[in-house]
Amino acid sequence: MPSWVITGVSRGLGWEFMRQISNDPNNLVIGIVRNKEETEKRVAAEFPSRSNIHLLQGDLVDYASLKAAAEDTAKITGGTLDYLVANAGLVSHWDHMQTIEEVANQPEKMEEVLLEDIKINVIGNIHLLNLFTPLIKQGQAKKVIVLSTGHADLDMISQRNLDIAPLYTISKGAQNIAVSKFSALYAKDGILYLSLSPGAVDTGHLDLNHFNEKEQQRAKDLFQKFVEYAPHFKGPVSPESAVKDCLSVIEKASVNEGYGGAFISHLGTKQWL
Repeated sequence: MPSWVITGVSRGLGWEFMRQISNDPNNLVIGIVRNKEETEKRVAAEFPSRSNIHLLQGDLVDYASLKAAAEDTAKITGGTLDYLVANAGLVSHWDHMQTIEEVANQPEKMEEVLLEDIKINVIGNIHLLNLFTPLIKQGQAKKVIVLSTGHADLDMISQRNLDIAPLYTISKGAQNIAVSKFSALYAKDGILYLSLSPGAVDTGHLDLNHFNEKEQQRAKDLFQKFVEYAPHFKGPVSPESAVKDCLSVIEKASVNEGYGGAFISHLGTKQWL
């Protein structure tokens, strides 16, 4: 019975990962979430007969809660884990449509937001991977997947002049490096650590109704840059479509095939859209 741990399952991609994976009764799915009670209510309402879903409380900024979640996972699985999907993270809204110059001109706020991004996306996920790796070592699949973003690709930034969301992007770039360092250490044990971008996904972060006039224009400019990069691009895809693509990549990727520590897209390549 393949075992999965997925973080951030209360909504968005995390929920969709849990939904699709738990649809197979042969999979054991453990969702880690900050608001366990509310998520339990939603699971009970939408999946009343899925006994293969377990929910645990955990927060990337609370080391003790992550440690407890790892210990509880071991009790559920018998001390093993096949897949870890580190989906939870912070998408900073403050700098979402700002440039590096604009955020740097607000030094106190910039430091506050960047430190929060780093604490959650980098430090929190380092703790998560470190605490769950002993279980992964004992598993069969031995795959650790960390959700990233094509915005953190250096070539994409420079070639397409992606000048917005600098703080979020910086934190995800650092996160990618952390994943590669885990791979460098544990590839010899057959463990795959992979940074995976789900592409542009409609999770509510790009709702133009929530933007002011300047932000709306920058969102339109970003869309145009995406179209120039990928002429087939019509806009963000659904979480269902993105997760389906990601699961296909997860199934195929392995250390033996050279994916250890890689940073790739939902297409299994460096094509981000």
